[in-house]
Amino acid sequence: EGVLGNENAMQEEVDEVYTELVKAFVNLRLKPNKDLLQGLINQANGLNRENYSAASLKLVDDVMAKANEVLNNPEATKEEVETAVAALTKALSGLEAKPGSTVDTSTLVKPGDTTVGVKTGDTTNMMYSLLGLAIASLGVYGSKKRKRIN
Repeated sequence: EGVLGNENAMQEEVDEVYTELVKAFVNLRLKPNKDLLQGLINQANGLNRENYSAASLKLVDDVMAKANEVLNNPEATKEEVETAVAALTKALSGLEAKPGSTVDTSTLVKPGDTTVGVKTGDTTNMMYSLLGLAIASLGVYGSKKRKRIN
């Protein structure tokens, strides 16, 4: 920007800055989206460990350690993220319930899942919003009608 704003810049300066800009652009890369991995890690951390066998939990713990490394690595590639997601999905779907425990399997990850379901607890009724919009519309209509009468 300094060279661009300088009317007296020499061609060599322009060429040098242009080369640096092209190198910086070429070295740019997209950071992979780690939201799915973060969601799986959160789900694994939220498990009630008393309901599952020690062997299956050990496998999840091992995969979690690797997944956390990928999650915390700012230089992680898309392939590394996808591999961590696949491994954690497989480990979570392979959890074995202890005999006699009641496990809600609807919240577990199934192989092939590409999204993490989040229960938000949102119970807002849309009727309040629509009623407010209708009242506001009547107010605008009434004020326009009064202006025409006056």
